[in-house]
Amino acid sequence: MATRRHFLKLTAAAGLAPSVVSAQGKANVVVIGGGFGGATAARTLKGLQPALDVTLVEPNPVYTSCPFSNSVLANLREMDQQQFRYDGIKGAGVTVAETSATSVDAESKTVTLADGNKLSYDRLVMSPGIDFNWGAIPGYDEAAAEKMPHAWKAGAQTVLLRRQLQGMDDGGLVVMSAPANPFRCPPGPYERASLIAYWLNIWKPKSKLLLLDSKDAFSKQRLFQNGWAELYQGMIEWVPLSQGGKVTSVDPATLTLTTEFGAHKASVANVIPQQKAGAIAAQAGVADRTGWCPVEPVAFESTLRPNIHVLGDAAIMGSMPKSAFAANAQAKVCAAALVKLLAGDKPQDPVVINTCYSLVAADYGISIAGVYRPDKGQLTDIPGAGGTSPLVAVGGLRGQEALYASSWFRTITAETFG
Repeated sequence: MATRRHFLKLTAAAGLAPSVVSAQGKANVVVIGGGFGGATAARTLKGLQPALDVTLVEPNPVYTSCPFSNSVLANLREMDQQQFRYDGIKGAGVTVAETSATSVDAESKTVTLADGNKLSYDRLVMSPGIDFNWGAIPGYDEAAAEKMPHAWKAGAQTVLLRRQLQGMDDGGLVVMSAPANPFRCPPGPYERASLIAYWLNIWKPKSKLLLLDSKDAFSKQRLFQNGWAELYQGMIEWVPLSQGGKVTSVDPATLTLTTEFGAHKASVANVIPQQKAGAIAAQAGVADRTGWCPVEPVAFESTLRPNIHVLGDAAIMGSMPKSAFAANAQAKVCAAALVKLLAGDKPQDPVVINTCYSLVAADYGISIAGVYRPDKGQLTDIPGAGGTSPLVAVGGLRGQEALYASSWFRTITAETFG
């Protein structure tokens, strides 16, 4: 809650606090994607300017949250606690089209839907999330994911991975692979390793977890590793890129992950593949050769297609990482900027913050925060404005941060979905 208040103060200082600005005529804004970015953008737009026609395009009637889904693997939460409907969005006056967007025509400013309808827009907001680069690891494709789940899109894959962990013999080896940057939720694989170890420590204490990494460093590394040494001594082994951590191929039939340094046969294998922006981004022409979407740092308008704004995991946001908090914050900034743009005004430069909580155990939380502003065409860190949890915690701080994490999740889901 304190972080959210801080964000509101910062946006007010940047001239982006909510204000009533009349749109010219009956402007139409279409939003593709009903996650933390898209749903927040749609709801904020309607709140700032009720005269706007705002349509949210989202095929799933229920949104399943990736944040806190690692807790499902540790039996700390159930899947239904991760799921949210769009009734609150509809109640705010947003039209929800429960279908997929199949194509975007930037010239005619139209979105074609899977049900055959077309939507015209004055401004389009895209928050399509991620897709996977299937085949980037030889042997790993959609079929392989049924044997070696990624669980990086929460839902059925999360349940599958939990079931595999529960069915594993005590003394089994869990092998995870983490991708190179960039990807959704940089601390996520390390929180997952922590919470799987938490569960193993209780129920299958003879088991171990091997984390093969395509990087030599990761977010909140010292905090995680201190927690592992404190709580899971000898249970988690992290293998960085320089020591043979990059997975070069997998064999789903034998649950084997191969690196340049050797092969590792798993009892349970969790392969997190390389990622890119959701497929509709490439079709719309807003993704570049990296697979991600470059945007300018004020209204997050695509640098490749005018009148299209990209938020959340799909966008290249400079120093700002891909997280639910970031998507939510970007959506508020974008909505305020769009109201000004539609009224013929120029948005002011924003100040945007991100905070990411991670659980190392049920009662052991850590966090990292950053503050960003436009500089030289991208969002950059404001030096000294962010930081991490202290390496040495006193006075029950780790337990307090675990409670803060739960409070943040309740707050952001209520704010986004109602």
